[in-house]
Amino acid sequence: MEALSAALWSLAAPGMTPKALRAAVRASHPEASKKDIVRAAFYALIEARSQDAQTLDALHRFALAERIPSDEPPMTIGKRRKKKQRKAVEAPVAETAVAA
Repeated sequence: MEALSAALWSLAAPGMTPKALRAAVRASHPEASKKDIVRAAFYALIEARSQDAQTLDALHRFALAERIPSDEPPMTIGKRRKKKQRKAVEAPVAETAVAA
């Protein structure tokens, strides 16, 4: 993680696309997965040793752009309840007796 973080710091440049940065990191670390590179980018941001605002901004944009949705747990509010179907209640029909 620290080696990838150091590589990201040395390779990140303002205006660099996420795809180009990922390719540059994979050139020096071919075994690194996309997930590892993204995690290393967030790690580099947290451990911000540099005061270079442009590099910090480039790493931040990369980490957010390349974040994998599976890294975040799904948002659930609660169980959905089924709506109860109301039975049609018919009013009783009054029978009229026909007296003959």
